[in-house]
Amino acid sequence: MNQQYDFHYFQGSSLSDLFAQDILDASYAFLPNYPATARWAAYPNTKKYYIQDGSSESTKTSFDKICQKEPWKNLAVLGEAIPGIVIIPPQNLLVDYWREHFGFNYSNMEMFDCSVYLEELSQSERFNKIITLFPFDNLRHEKHAIAPNTHYHLLSKVTLAELGVECPKYKSYNLHNVSLEDIQLPEQFPYLIKTSHGLSGEGTYIIKSISDLNYCWQELKKYLDIKLLDWIIVSEFIKNAVQNYCVQFYVSKTGEITLIGTTTQLVTSEGNYLGGLIHYRETDMSKFFEMIAAIGQYAHEQGYFGVIGFDVLENQDGQLYTIDANFRVNGSTPLCLQRHTLLRLGKEVAKYSSDYRIDGTLDSVLTTLKPELDRKDLIILSALEKVKYGKIYTEIYGIVTGETFEEMQQIEQNLQKKGLHWLS
Repeated sequence: MNQQYDFHYFQGSSLSDLFAQDILDASYAFLPNYPATARWAAYPNTKKYYIQDGSSESTKTSFDKICQKEPWKNLAVLGEAIPGIVIIPPQNLLVDYWREHFGFNYSNMEMFDCSVYLEELSQSERFNKIITLFPFDNLRHEKHAIAPNTHYHLLSKVTLAELGVECPKYKSYNLHNVSLEDIQLPEQFPYLIKTSHGLSGEGTYIIKSISDLNYCWQELKKYLDIKLLDWIIVSEFIKNAVQNYCVQFYVSKTGEITLIGTTTQLVTSEGNYLGGLIHYRETDMSKFFEMIAAIGQYAHEQGYFGVIGFDVLENQDGQLYTIDANFRVNGSTPLCLQRHTLLRLGKEVAKYSSDYRIDGTLDSVLTTLKPELDRKDLIILSALEKVKYGKIYTEIYGIVTGETFEEMQQIEQNLQKKGLHWLS
């Protein structure tokens, strides 16, 4: 343990417990969905706080992901103290499952029509402050729990070098001042080009060849054409990486730091996020303490409070590089919050994935997998029924657990035999 820092693990199991110390000065609510820029969005983020969620209508992040699966996953672990804003309600069956397995009553879900929700929240006298994952163009500035200009700055990949931690060498470019043709590129492949506010891996391009570069340029030009991009960075590629971590902690309004957990990230070869793996008892977070302290101090000085997750690559020499920092609830935060629940059951290893799928309705899934659910071999965070070619199936954000890594793999194989598949 690093004696210089007196950091301790969070002892609760909900987002409400994390935020409890910081929500006493006003009436807060948690908005668990991202903004979008697609045509289906009633309140597109196209004015100031650009988010790169797809360069064309056909590639934009889907409604079901932004408004259903992703927010429901966060609502599952929200707890009691903070009301959760719901614009598309989860199935009653899913809420009943949550109630039984997470132990919260879920009476604090506040329903809003998705066509008017930001207008109503902006005018609401009930909620003074809204905790968001990303600033919303169409939510009044003073309603944001974090000043939106500050939050947008913190979430920008351009800001990485300001955090006081080791990161890959990169240069940032404002595309309103510099044309793509004039950008200085590294002489050798590979390297990375990233948009400033890409969503879930969107806007991150690994450049290994001229064809990769041409594709990236086409995508960036599309973003410029639809006026959804200001800044990009050109970054060195960290070679010989042996681990990809997401380190998560909470920084309070007073600057106090609480550890949430560290996952090993599961990503595609293109860098798209698939989930995380955690070993609750064996993970030693002390090697990240200096980085946690630096990022926490920077966030506090900027006026931020809340969850922070930063992505770290470790190379074969043990050198650590921070490659991204997310000042928000992260994809694997619910996985980290299962720490004490699962350790009490002797389960030390768990894997979160947003990519599970099984044939049948949610009702049939809850019946088929009841033994595994009762043992918490599988924990369902989010579930959405869909139909394709007349066949019903259910997409699941879930956690598979085990006493050891080998047992967890065996449990996942047994779940596969029952029809639960990991698409990637």
